[in-house]
Amino acid sequence: MAEVPSTFQLEPGASAPAFDLPDGGGNTHSLESLAEGKKALVLIFACNHCPFVVHIADAVGRCASEYADRGVQFGAISSNDVENYPQDAPDKMVIFAKAHGWDFPYLYDESQEVAKAYAAACTPDFYVFDGEKKLAYAGQFDSARPGNSKPVNGADLRAALDAVLAGESVPGAPRPSTGCNIKWKAGNAPAYFG
Repeated sequence: MAEVPSTFQLEPGASAPAFDLPDGGGNTHSLESLAEGKKALVLIFACNHCPFVVHIADAVGRCASEYADRGVQFGAISSNDVENYPQDAPDKMVIFAKAHGWDFPYLYDESQEVAKAYAAACTPDFYVFDGEKKLAYAGQFDSARPGNSKPVNGADLRAALDAVLAGESVPGAPRPSTGCNIKWKAGNAPAYFG
């Protein structure tokens, strides 16, 4: 499996690009509907089959549940080409979310335009927006990767969320997430994707 890093092309303070995307059950969710009344919004570019996502999926579900009562909304987006990667199809997204305790919307970006708007490159790729939908953090969940012995605890994402909830800047330089590349449709890979 090739390991691809985050791009960091969406600058801190940038507004979250708008979207309207269906979940695996066909219900549409927008940036506005996810962010409305929330103190922070976490968006995760993910997919069902990537071992980097699978490695942290249960911990992501627990983290989302713990922060929900603090006014944080999570949402995941799969932008993979399901024609060539049918295991990432929307009906299978529903099964994946349930299996890993993802009690938040898991959305399907069929056109891949949302991934491009966020300059997402890998799965998983994490973005944290404040209550004004401004980017506060982009980077990794934590340092755990398949095959290393680092704990899957969400330390980096939790530190970012705690800072945002306290009205503070996220401390330190962000560390890029790494994972499988987004599976772009033929001829659709963006210029930023090397």
